[in-house]
Amino acid sequence: MQPFISDTSTPVSPAPAESDAPFSFKVLTVNIHKGFTFFNRKFILAELREAVRSVGADVVFLQEVTGSHLKHAEKFHNFTEAPHYEFLADSIWPQFAYGRNAVYTNGHHGNAVLSKFPIVRFENRDISISGPERRGMLHCELHVPGRSRNIHAICVHLGLMETHRTQQMKMLADLVSKEIPARAPVVVAGDFNDWRRRAHAQLARSANLREVFVHAHGQAARTFPARMPLLQLDRIYVRNTASHSPIALPAQPWSHLSDHAPLAAQITL
Repeated sequence: MQPFISDTSTPVSPAPAESDAPFSFKVLTVNIHKGFTFFNRKFILAELREAVRSVGADVVFLQEVTGSHLKHAEKFHNFTEAPHYEFLADSIWPQFAYGRNAVYTNGHHGNAVLSKFPIVRFENRDISISGPERRGMLHCELHVPGRSRNIHAICVHLGLMETHRTQQMKMLADLVSKEIPARAPVVVAGDFNDWRRRAHAQLARSANLREVFVHAHGQAARTFPARMPLLQLDRIYVRNTASHSPIALPAQPWSHLSDHAPLAAQITL
């Protein structure tokens, strides 16, 4: 297992690319609420790990992932000493990247990407606007054997204020449209906090990103609160894919594992 923990970019030399062939992979995104149930009543990271494993995703996008927390380690007997992204990856996802967003006296948390494919480059960008709310955008470049173009996986967690989200979505659109090769496949997933559903038009217009659930069902999936989802906060956007389709996940056990319900999709290049 090879960990990556950084707030800057790190290159890793990929294996030589072969000729392209049709390829399908599964993605999962979930805000894990730092490993606690709704209202922080119980620490259930071990149970969450089993649920994440059960989906069988090749690439997992995680938000609100704890890197360390000294006080929680003292308070909860089952609190893992290892960083939570490492505990979740375990032996299933040999590569993972972590982007530290919020740093405080007792620890830090951020976004993470777990991957069955080599992560050949990654960068965590601070997209915080102002005030105490810290937000990040973790960009990983994945190399799939047999593919000449790497997959760009971007894990995001946007702000609670609409004015902040608008600026953050522009940062995301600029990254996709200006810094990623025009023909490269892109998957953007995470917690957009976009309860007013403004992201679809903005990202389609400025970065040619399409949301998987909107494309299939005409609207984004309801993910918050997990026990009785009303708001469409979590998303999976794609660009340069041959096809993509949502994967239905059962309500249990997910409804009590976090305050957000997960999303999954099958993507074909």
